[in-house]
Amino acid sequence: MTCSAPALDRVFFELGPLTVYWYGVIIAAGAFLGLWLATREADRLGLNKDLFVDLIVFAIPIAIISARIYYVIFEWDRYDGGTWWDVFAIWEGGIAIHGALIGSVITAIIFARVRKVSFWQLADIAAPSIILGQAIGRWGNFMNQEAHGGPVSQAAYDNFLQYLPDFITNQMCIGGVMYHPTFLYESVWNLIGLVLLLVLRQFNPRRGEVFLSYVIWYSIGRYYIEGMRTDSLYIIGQLRTAQVISIVLVILGIALIIYRRYSGRADRLYNGRKV
Repeated sequence: MTCSAPALDRVFFELGPLTVYWYGVIIAAGAFLGLWLATREADRLGLNKDLFVDLIVFAIPIAIISARIYYVIFEWDRYDGGTWWDVFAIWEGGIAIHGALIGSVITAIIFARVRKVSFWQLADIAAPSIILGQAIGRWGNFMNQEAHGGPVSQAAYDNFLQYLPDFITNQMCIGGVMYHPTFLYESVWNLIGLVLLLVLRQFNPRRGEVFLSYVIWYSIGRYYIEGMRTDSLYIIGQLRTAQVISIVLVILGIALIIYRRYSGRADRLYNGRKV
């Protein structure tokens, strides 16, 4: 479907040589709100909420670095032969959430061992914050006009997309063609997941199961939405990296819930009480 609309300015503000992009501002906002949510829950459970402040000091920069490394590895042809600083230009977009999760989980495991606290307890408390941050962070992709799907047909526009706010459909008008706002689909999926996680923890499940439920929920949505995107990373041929990893994470998440329950490792509930 053809269209005509100007793109939103990606720059939040400029101060001399300093340029701050909406992409970074939105990512930072998601991290801040996620931290606020986690510290409130930690305080409610009687856990030192400063743990999450300390954790995020390490986790955020490592997550950004690992997300960028992951992206560059699977998109190396894009950077091979270019200027070396292009590899570091994350304000142009190009970070992978699976890379960020790998870096964050490794950081949290090491942090939990050093601080002598339960990794699973930290992960459970952080899970709603992570998915909230992802829901907000996708709007950074919106500002960069990336992470979108294929061209919109007239039928799809008439049946659904015409009801979206103009600022969304206009921003998805790229090069005279309207594209599916898959960033929006994933953001909505994540917000639904946030609500489900907040409800789940009220039922006081086994420790670790809030986080693993997040992994399963996010991965299911990502698998289907990834199939609509035009900027996927690929392992071999047309095999999409994110879809393969999503399948692995769903299986791993379910397997860990079953294993931890039947092995006796999930011997505490979400609130810390013995089963």
